[in-house]
Amino acid sequence: MAKKKIVVTSALPYANGSIHIGHLVEYIQTDIFVRFLKLTGEDAIYCCADDTHGTPIQLKSEQLKITPEKLIAKYSKEHQEDFKAFHIKFDSYYTTNSPENQKYAEFIFKKLKDNGDIYTKEITQTYCEQCQRFLPDRYVKGECPKCGAPDQYGDVCESCGTAHSTTELINPRCAICGAPASKKSSNHYFFRLSSYSKKLDKWLTGNKMLQPEIVNYIRNWIKEGLQDWDISRDGPYFGFKIPGEENKYFYVWLDAPVGYISSTANYCRDKKFKEDAYWKKPAGEIIHVIGKDIIYFHYLFWPAMLMGSGFNLPKYIVTHGFLTVNGEKMSKSRGTFFTAREFLEKFDPQLLRYYYASMLSKKMVDIDLDFKDFQDKANNELVANIANFCFRVLSFTNKNFGSKIGEIDENKRLFAEILEKAEKAKKCYADFNFNQAVKEILAISSAGNKYFQEKEPWKMVKENEEEAKKVLGTCINIVKVLSIVASPVLPFFAEKIQSQLNLPDLEWDDINFETKNHEISKAEMVIRKLESVEIQKDIFPLDLKVARITAAGPHPEADKLVVLQIDLGKEKRQIVAGIKKYYKPEELVGKNIIVVSNLKPAKLRGIESNGMLLAALKGEKLVLLGAPNSSPGDQVSAEGAETNKAQITIDDFAKVKLGVRDKKVLYNEKALKTEKEEVTAEIEDGAKVS
Repeated sequence: MAKKKIVVTSALPYANGSIHIGHLVEYIQTDIFVRFLKLTGEDAIYCCADDTHGTPIQLKSEQLKITPEKLIAKYSKEHQEDFKAFHIKFDSYYTTNSPENQKYAEFIFKKLKDNGDIYTKEITQTYCEQCQRFLPDRYVKGECPKCGAPDQYGDVCESCGTAHSTTELINPRCAICGAPASKKSSNHYFFRLSSYSKKLDKWLTGNKMLQPEIVNYIRNWIKEGLQDWDISRDGPYFGFKIPGEENKYFYVWLDAPVGYISSTANYCRDKKFKEDAYWKKPAGEIIHVIGKDIIYFHYLFWPAMLMGSGFNLPKYIVTHGFLTVNGEKMSKSRGTFFTAREFLEKFDPQLLRYYYASMLSKKMVDIDLDFKDFQDKANNELVANIANFCFRVLSFTNKNFGSKIGEIDENKRLFAEILEKAEKAKKCYADFNFNQAVKEILAISSAGNKYFQEKEPWKMVKENEEEAKKVLGTCINIVKVLSIVASPVLPFFAEKIQSQLNLPDLEWDDINFETKNHEISKAEMVIRKLESVEIQKDIFPLDLKVARITAAGPHPEADKLVVLQIDLGKEKRQIVAGIKKYYKPEELVGKNIIVVSNLKPAKLRGIESNGMLLAALKGEKLVLLGAPNSSPGDQVSAEGAETNKAQITIDDFAKVKLGVRDKKVLYNEKALKTEKEEVTAEIEDGAKVS
């Protein structure tokens, strides 16, 4: 029987933003599993790619005034550097904007079309009159038509998980400009997902490797009736054109999962076998690891596409929950949102790998990164138990026996106990129950610590050096076993320990007590105690609000000042501003402006000003900051920062540095924004905001 060829994938990270610690749950989970498979001799590879197509890529590249290709190259480099820093090792990390991906996307489309599974029809789409464009899924927001959850995108509800179209959203609005969205007709390509209902149900119920709670969830959707899937998008759109079309493109969710195949093809580029060995041959095995937010696509659309085009179906689709931090959703303002790079500035990446592994199981449950628990696990388990045991044994051997061991203490009961724990860990790894594997790792280390303490080799070496040497020989073997069992979770730690043991590149078959008459290298502590975990809140010092000017007139005692009456939603105020040189009073009425609402009131030439408007100045040009689609009273904040509501003085304000780049107003590189839009200033880069 041919040996299985296993390809394991993670969901493809989108190429328009940085990797954060929530993303890392999945990539660490997958990396642990693939490392385990390889350690046990399986023919397994880890393939992934950047997801590079769609309107967000196009819009961001336009905003940055670079090509989409340059944008995705930038993030591909950053993503791969971040993954490497967290010891995540891919066999192939590719891109969906590749010739292989286009080839397979077109191949699958043609096969489905030849089968009669693709058809066209005129549809009504969501359209923004202000932007003059059709709005794809992620550029429409509204209320979920299923559960009523507010602020949901136009493809899937993050609250109830149900897929829907943009036109089904209640009270839709354009996510680009905030304007209410309208409807417009266009001719589109559809995939007959509904015709695969029975096949999908049979696959779901017949595949006992899938998580039962998700299978039940998906089967309910099938029972309710699957909707055919719109697989095309109108231009402008960054992606692959549909063959024979001039302004229609494959929807990103069609070619994104195809990236799994094309990344495998990239791996096979210089091999004697091709991607068919994984994706079409009977010995091929496909395992996907995904988050619960994309189950609809991976349990329905993707398997149906594979069925209709002659590819193997996934054996596993392991689905994890979301990450919370300190019991809540990640928050920049609370200091609990970390990009991968921000986390690395504070912590050893091994600590996060260990912590996630200690929480991860095959069940679809959310994971909470509690920083008090994080510190306790790092110090009391990883350092005090595992790392300290290894260092004590190796350093004692260095000091007392010239780094050499001979025979070992033939403690068969201890050997059996440790080998049993290693075998249990093996089963836990294979079942994605890494939390249980970590418990077995700790149990092995604890057994070693107990044996070392009970034998008291520091006393024994004075009375019976040979017996003490045997005890250390046994302990060296326990360290060896520990390094192997822990290596999927802690590859860097394992590599360093095995180097100190002078036993590099150990495999699972090396779990035994056969290392004798051996010389080790110098011991070093690989993981250090975590002294403190301080989470700093990100505080934005200004309480900014959108205000609408209702009246404007000259200041009776000052030529450069104007007196403005403003509407702040729940209150009315008067402010005095030195902008008469740049704006006539009548030009100001009706404008939305940005006001510092927590500034201490002051009298300017005899007239009280309760707040201050913000404007950008460069040379002789001054423009008011704008948020035209927001409402009076709407909060303006620095992205991700918590707003200071306490009153400030003009001197406090003077310490706040605001600037303009690409017409955005920035504070510490974070854009000022309302819930509806970013604050803008129609002025050149480098303008000072005051």
